[in-house]
Amino acid sequence: MSEMRSGTIAIVGRPNVGKSTLINRLIGEKISIVSRKAQTTRHRIMGILTNPDAQYVFVDTPGFQTKHKNALNRAMNRGVTRALADVDVIVMMIDSERFDERDEAVVKLLPSDRPVLLAVNKTDLFKDKTALLPLLQKLSLKHDFAAIVPVSAAKGAQLKDLLAEIRKHLPNEELLFGEDEITDKSERFLAGEYIREKLFRLIGDELPYAATVQIDKFEVEGALRRISATIVVDKAPHKGIVIGKGGEMLKRIASEARQDMERLFDGKVFLEVFVKVKSGWADDERLLKSLGYE
Repeated sequence: MSEMRSGTIAIVGRPNVGKSTLINRLIGEKISIVSRKAQTTRHRIMGILTNPDAQYVFVDTPGFQTKHKNALNRAMNRGVTRALADVDVIVMMIDSERFDERDEAVVKLLPSDRPVLLAVNKTDLFKDKTALLPLLQKLSLKHDFAAIVPVSAAKGAQLKDLLAEIRKHLPNEELLFGEDEITDKSERFLAGEYIREKLFRLIGDELPYAATVQIDKFEVEGALRRISATIVVDKAPHKGIVIGKGGEMLKRIASEARQDMERLFDGKVFLEVFVKVKSGWADDERLLKSLGYE
């Protein structure tokens, strides 16, 4: 039998290249939120995959932000750079349709003292796979990558190949977490992330990035969880957008988030969600820390 290997892997890349989709597909559960709106991952999410010969501890980082420089984005970028310094292996992810200056900015962050794999996502869009070859050749000149692996996070294609390449570089160690653990995040944290996902997925471009979720109450009574949460927005008009006509949008956000929670927690959830205006929260360092941003 193969020797057990265990280690930490950072998944990095510009916003909206599919990092959260990849980590959820690998783990088999929705650990990191997914939205068409870029830049929705704000915290380092640790997802754990345990196979007979390896334990992969994935860190899903925020997309590295080069344009907006408020306190929130500075906190997210600190999360990216810390992740690169702390892990055993780095997977940089790009979109097969476009490699631009935002990807170049991430390449500049890559350290030379640890293995970096390049995952080229959305390769299912290429019917003729040979059309990928010029791109792969060009990418090989960008950095001394340990391997370049074409994948499709959405379809789950070639993820076994990616895992096999990652395993080559993991330390020979016993399990870092229990075999049945899939994340280091608490149920309380995941509840907030599920609400935030619905917020961005259902409202999309109408809602600016200056919105977050705080969990005010999380009580467990047997298989029942009682959760009270507040959606925090930056301006009064945003509150109206979140609530919607007759409260319909807020009801839908809460209902869909509750259903996701019940699937993950395997029990009933009683969820109430409120909306509050806190002007300038995304540029208030102390408030960010109180909301869980590093």
